Amino acid sequence: MLIPYHLLEADTLTRLIEDFVTRDGTDNGDETPLDTRIERVRHALSKGQAVIVFDAESQQCQLALKRDVPKEWLDALEGLED
Repeated sequence: MLIPYHLLEADTLTRLIEDFVTRDGTDNGDETPLDTRIERVRHALSKGQAVIVFDAESQQCQLALKRDVPKEWLDALEGLED
């Protein structure tokens, strides 16, 4: 299921983004400062290029590019935001 990013508390969203951008293998040798990487993800979320995916079974969230998410999930998200 997809979670609209704006429904998360600011601190929760920040922690989720920080976790994502600091995971092993996500920097690929990139020396970009942490704050810049966080802002890039925030921008992608606000522009609808990235989404928050919640797995109810594992109770975990992750970030994904919109293009990598099944269309039916995106349709359900749009229904939540209307």
